[in-house]
Amino acid sequence: MDTLQIITEKIVKHSKDILGDNLVGIYLHGSAVMGCFNAKTSDIDLLVVINSDMSDEEKCRYMNMVVELNTFAPTKGIELSIIKKSVCKPFVYPTPFELHFSVAHLEWYKNNPRDYILKMNGIDKDLAAHVMIIYHRGLCLYGQEISTIFEDVGREVYFDSIWNDIEQAEVEIIENPVYITLNLCRVLAYKQDNLILSKQEGGKWGLVHVSEKYSKLIQQALDEYASVSIMEFDEKEAIEYAKYMVGHITA
Repeated sequence: MDTLQIITEKIVKHSKDILGDNLVGIYLHGSAVMGCFNAKTSDIDLLVVINSDMSDEEKCRYMNMVVELNTFAPTKGIELSIIKKSVCKPFVYPTPFELHFSVAHLEWYKNNPRDYILKMNGIDKDLAAHVMIIYHRGLCLYGQEISTIFEDVGREVYFDSIWNDIEQAEVEIIENPVYITLNLCRVLAYKQDNLILSKQEGGKWGLVHVSEKYSKLIQQALDEYASVSIMEFDEKEAIEYAKYMVGHITA
């Protein structure tokens, strides 16, 4: 049994114990359901759906559980959001969430769990993209079937969600070249061909459909994503690529 399966099975078990009848379902999305999971470069993406509010005590128990399991997760860890069934169908955008965890917020929770529990809620535009992927390509790990809980979020909402992720690409590509390079391809593939793709699939689409001038850059991003080699790139070219892609996405 691999790490992904072990962790997801434990999350299902402990979620049932903590949330009881309030738990509607647990759904896997991201690279793990899109055929490109890589323990060195991928996180474990989960969406948990509940019926009603969680108490602060339940949130604390849940966070302790996820933080503990995260120590056994791949390098990028677990990324998990909890939302209410009432915002899924009809879909509410921007989407309210009850609780969120990712490694980016790990130290905040460890240093001040009470502050985290009180403040880690709100709305998140990224959830529209997660729901869209779940609806079309996701996996139900536990609970009610995907088609019962979710709906297609719609073209306008999905595009706004994924655009939100690359809007500052010309600045962010230098600090996060693999993620931005491949995500730009993924967003353009949706804009032009209505394709809902992973980052890896987006990069492969880009090799065929984006100007050959940028094929080397895209291939380098794909190679690092697959842990084949480290991406070495010219910053000026990367910024030019980002500008080119954003121009086509917004045209």
